Amino acid sequence: MTEIPLSVLDVAPRAANASAGDALRNTTELARRVEALGYRRFWVAEHHNMPAIASSTPAVLLAHLAAATSTIRVGSGGVMLPNHAPLVVAEQFGTLEALHPGRIDLGIGRAPGTDQHTALALRRTMEGLSAEHFPEELQDLIAYFTGDDTGQRILASPGRGDKPDVWLLGSSGFSAQLAGLLGLPFSFAHHFSSANTLPALRLYRDSFRPSQWLDAPYTMVAVSAVCAPTDEEAEFLAGPSQLSFLRLRSGRPEALATPEEAAAYPYSEREREFVLERREGQALGSPDTVRAQLTGLLDRTQADELMLTCMVYDIEARARSFALIREHVAAHLTR
Repeated sequence: MTEIPLSVLDVAPRAANASAGDALRNTTELARRVEALGYRRFWVAEHHNMPAIASSTPAVLLAHLAAATSTIRVGSGGVMLPNHAPLVVAEQFGTLEALHPGRIDLGIGRAPGTDQHTALALRRTMEGLSAEHFPEELQDLIAYFTGDDTGQRILASPGRGDKPDVWLLGSSGFSAQLAGLLGLPFSFAHHFSSANTLPALRLYRDSFRPSQWLDAPYTMVAVSAVCAPTDEEAEFLAGPSQLSFLRLRSGRPEALATPEEAAAYPYSEREREFVLERREGQALGSPDTVRAQLTGLLDRTQADELMLTCMVYDIEARARSFALIREHVAAHLTR
């Protein structure tokens, strides 16, 4: 039996009445703390046009995080490839890998990570925004790192020879199957697509072909986890994230409310149902409760690694959640 590696996904949550600088400094502090706790990776996600999230430019933020830490792997969870030219991504992450060799992960996503109007503003053209272009652009990106395309006339520098570990991210079967066919490690977004988790992992494993990067499938499952001394406190701390997601889906995104504001929010019956449905599959509660929830998730998914995301208002509560899981839960997560 071996202990399952634990990693962290962060979005640099921006609290109400706080600046983007505050959010980014908190994320930097969190990276240092989870490194000291022994977490394997620290990834940041790409989102745009979302007042509650400050991680819009992973490559820039990762340069800072890698310099502020020394051993933990840092990466993107992920870079949304439809928003960028593959050459730009190759040069950005080739630079990161050249500066911090052996510590950079490039997680690639197929969705734009935002609404269509913002996606168009990023790309400046509809070309490349549809899913049908994604496999070709992904292979172009990898070729910039490896030089496998002998007819390639453009050299990514840095990039060629400075390849980070490439992951494919997904919340459906499309990316799962593509990751399997290309022999890439696969990370599934269980934290917002729990109903698709098991079918996607099965499809990935069934589709997997050994590659120069992997001999066998490797899966990581991302899950929301809020751990506090009691179930009641964890519920209280999770309130702002739940309200933020509701407001986002309702077309009225705002910065992260305080736990008190979230607890006082007058949910309609329909809104309450939405929040409860989204909570399915999350790990939320005391160390004993979270241990049972994560153990069950691991049993169902047979994941090789778990990535935890904790979007709570206060940085100290966020850091404490990861510390409690590391100290009281991690040793029980084995395969």
